[in-house]
Parts: sequence; C-alpha cells; structure tokens
Amino acid sequence: MLQVPFSFRLRAFIGGPLRRKMRAARELFLNGAHKDCRGLQQAVLQDLLRLNSGSAFSRDFGLSPGMSLSDFRASIPVSDYELVRPYIDRVAAGEHRALLGEQNRLMMFAVTSGTTADSKLIPVTQRFLNDYRHGWQMWGIGTYSEHAALQKLNIVQISSSHRKFTSKDGTPCGNISGLVATMQNPIVRTLYTVSAAVAEIPDTDSRRRLIVRMALNDPYVGMLITANPSTVVQLWDFADQHHEELLDEIAAGGPGRAILPAAVAAALKHQLRANPRRAAELRQLIKRDGRIVPKSCWPGLGVLGVWCGGSAAAYIPRLKEIFGAIPVRDHGLHASEGRMTLPLHDDCSAGVLEVGTHFFEFLPVAEENSTAPVILEAHELEAGREYFILLTTSSGLYRYNIRDVVRCVGFHGTTPLLEFRHKGSHISSITGEKITESQIVESVNAASEVTGIRPKLFTLTPTWGEPPGYVLYLLLDADHARETSRGHDNSVAPIEDSSLLTFAASVDAQLRRRNVEYAEKRDTGRLRPIEVKLLSDSQWKQFAVTRQSRAGGSAEQYKHPCLVPDPTFQNVFLKMTEKTVG
Repeated sequence: MLQVPFSFRLRAFIGGPLRRKMRAARELFLNGAHKDCRGLQQAVLQDLLRLNSGSAFSRDFGLSPGMSLSDFRASIPVSDYELVRPYIDRVAAGEHRALLGEQNRLMMFAVTSGTTADSKLIPVTQRFLNDYRHGWQMWGIGTYSEHAALQKLNIVQISSSHRKFTSKDGTPCGNISGLVATMQNPIVRTLYTVSAAVAEIPDTDSRRRLIVRMALNDPYVGMLITANPSTVVQLWDFADQHHEELLDEIAAGGPGRAILPAAVAAALKHQLRANPRRAAELRQLIKRDGRIVPKSCWPGLGVLGVWCGGSAAAYIPRLKEIFGAIPVRDHGLHASEGRMTLPLHDDCSAGVLEVGTHFFEFLPVAEENSTAPVILEAHELEAGREYFILLTTSSGLYRYNIRDVVRCVGFHGTTPLLEFRHKGSHISSITGEKITESQIVESVNAASEVTGIRPKLFTLTPTWGEPPGYVLYLLLDADHARETSRGHDNSVAPIEDSSLLTFAASVDAQLRRRNVEYAEKRDTGRLRPIEVKLLSDSQWKQFAVTRQSRAGGSAEQYKHPCLVPDPTFQNVFLKMTEKTVG
C-alpha cells in the first residue's frame, strides 16, 4: 500500500470542510435538476437577460428582463458566431458594453476556431468563470466522493496559457484552463503536480518534456486530467521513448533539454531540483518490469479524467492497454463557449445537463434543414433522439448553435441526460480542432494558387492512427491528367510525387492559418500532417453514386462534400485508392 507523507494527510484533513461544502452544492444542484428543470431554466434565462441588459446588443435586438420565452425567440434567431462577431470586435477594442452589461466584468477571451479565416474570440466574464469553476468543482467532488483515496494524492492536469496574445484593449486571449490555474488558492495549488507556469512555455517539445518529467518525478499521482485522451496517449508514448534521458534530467535537476523563458525558469526552479533518489527508484522499476509501466511509477493512480464520448472513444482501448483497468471519468461536454453536462459515473460519457448556468435549447437533427424547425426546451427532449444544442450564456452568446450533436439517453428526474455524439455535418473534430468545410475549401484554393495544382474534386476525411490525422482525396484537373498503365478511365496527374508533397504541405499550412486549434494540435504532435490520395474520375463517379444512393434524391440534387467528418468513411475509398502522397 502506498504510504503518503504526513503533509498530504494533513492537507486532506484541512480540505474536509471545503469538500463538504462542495458536496452540498452538488446535491443542491442535482436535487433542483431532478425536481424542476423547466423552472431552473426559466430563472436562468431571466437572470441572463438582466445581467446583460443595457448592452448595445440587447438594445439592438430588443432584449429585456421579464420578456417571455416566445418573445425572446422572436427577437433572436438561432445563430452562429457571425451574429455576435461585430459586437465582440467592439468588446475586443475596449467597448465592453457593446455586448456585456455594466456589472458583467470581462476577464479574458477564449480563443477557438471560427467558420471564416479569423479565429473566434469568446468573452469570458467573471460570472461565466464562476459558473465554469463551479461546474468543475461539482465534477471533482463527484469523482473524489467515489474515489476517496484521491483525497491524499496529487493530480497531473494539463492546461494551456490564457495569455497567448492580447486583444486591442489588452485583454488576455487564450485558454480558460490557464486562467483557472492562475487563480487557484495556494492550498489547492499544492494538489497539482505540474506547475501552472509550464503552460507559458512557447516551445512545444520543451513543454511536453517538462509535463512528463514532472509527472514521473512525483510518486504520489492519483489522477491524470486532460480533455483529449489522445494527449494522454501521446505523453505516455513520449515517456516510453525518452525515459532514459528523462530520468537523467530528474537526477541532475535544472531545465535539462527544455528551452525555458527566464521567467518560467525562475518559477520552476524549486520543482526542477535534482532528485537522484527518484531517478534511481524509477530505473529499478523499469528493470523489474522490463519497460516503463504507469502503475509502477504511480501506485496510487486511480482515475483518468478524459473525454470518452464521440470520436474520443476510439482512444479508450489504447488507454486501457497502457494504464490497465483504471476507471475513466468523462469530463462532460464542455467547450470555450460553456460547460454543458456533468457526468455522474465512471466509464460513462453521458451527463446531466447543467441547467443552473446557461439557458439551453435544442434543435432536432432531423429538422436541421427545416425552414421552421421546432425548437425544444431541455425538459421536452425525448430519449433516443439526437439534437443540436443551443446556448444562451452570461458571456453574451444567444441561441448559439455550437454545432455539437447530442443524444438524450434518459433523464435525471426532469432534466435530460445527454451524451456527445459528434460535431455537426460540416465540422470535423477528432482532437478538438473543429475544422469546418469552409476552412477546407479556402485552404485548398489558397494552396492551388501557391502550387499551381488545381484539384477538380476533393474531400477531406479524418483517419485514425497514433497520432490521427486527415487525408485529402483528390481528382486532379484535366490539364494534369494522363492515362495509366491500367487502361480504361483511371486518370492521375503526371506530376512528380514531390509536387504533391508540396501541395499537401501547402494545404496543411493554409489550414493552420485558418484554424488556431488545428495549428496547436499539429504543433503538439496530436495530429499528423495532411496526406494526399489520388483517385480517378471513374472512382469519383462511383463515390457520387454510392453517396447519392445512401442519401436519396436525384442526381441534380447531389452536392459534393468537401469535408466528411466520419473517420470510418474513408473505408469507402480504400478499395479505390491508387496513390498516396504525404
């Protein structure tokens, strides 16, 4: 049995009253959600209308406290980012009342991908941040209640900087998790193995190296937390491949091979002290086991906190292979725009809708293309049906279609239990990158201008792997076509593989410019570069016939998809692929 230091036991004892307070808050929320989903949601809507009343947006759209839900819906259409972009641009320039109420203080902007070349800036206000932290506290206390041993152990949590850049008025722009980490009180901060300062390291390899090194240096890790399970897989693969040099650095201390800004090096000086004893202990464990094993490095490891729904589910078997039979606690559905669900059990992606923070509406997937869809309140959902989730938040988003498709799997009393299925039909996200079809079209067109290679047809699809990535299937322009030795209608370009490699790299670079989250996943190695696969005209025609037969409708109604977000959809192409470059 792992013997923890007295200071850890004392810390757990001191934290007892706080845990009891959080447990009571969680039970209060669950009881309210069980009894009166509709009443809670109506109260939240009125509160949000009051919070941002007096803003230019509220005046322009006729929003006011006390208005009925029907009047609210009549005033604001189901929207996307473009509805609020002009107002957010004004907020970023310093005119905060363009979107926010007088008492709704702006803290930062969360940066996420948009549907155009520009990234989205999502306002993060004090109220939004309080709700965000409260949601995580409810998640944490639920996890700690089911796994009491964690109370005396540490957490490896991976966060990103909230200060990647600043807006025109000097407001930080980045990741919410970084802001939360900097605001933790000193006692809570001692729970975390990886210092918040690590998020400020600009060099990706150095940041990864220190995360893994700090984790291995701590024998008292009880939980690993990060959104994407692919990140955990990637970090452990790094530990496995580089454990010799990592142990040398743990023994010697100092920054080692990591490249650190002076301020970060000073902040990490204490945590990067030489620890030859721990290095020797790890070497003995590796010698005994024949390899580096998580449960040997961290005997108290009890929970992995990652997404396990949607496309993330593909990584869970690999996590189980690496970490063994360790429970996985899904984060719940959350994004820069807000937290949406609270999972209640291990190894289950479904969670109860967090009805006390945002006002939620739902668009049935079956009615996505309807000119007059029936929009539902949370309590009106039906088990087994899928919906797009719409958010009205304290940060000034109204009836915002985040393009997340969720399935109602049941109810907690009157409040739905939802599981994330996938992004909408025109968005692909396998590690959180949220690529849109318009971004692909723009990227391919721009790459064509640069390289002179002009595809006649193209479709991008995700593909699994370690790491995963994307494949761009092409039909090249007739100017490049030639007959192959196979005869009949199999046409490919007579250009060199190096030219196609250049084209693939150019598309990849263009997409990085248009999508900050894709760029980050590429920089950190969570996505591999785009590959190009060539198909003939006859193969594309067969693809169109196959797709049309599945969707129904006439040939005139067929619309070629430039993005197909289903990772298994590539199987349609596998029998047809002639040549791969990338």
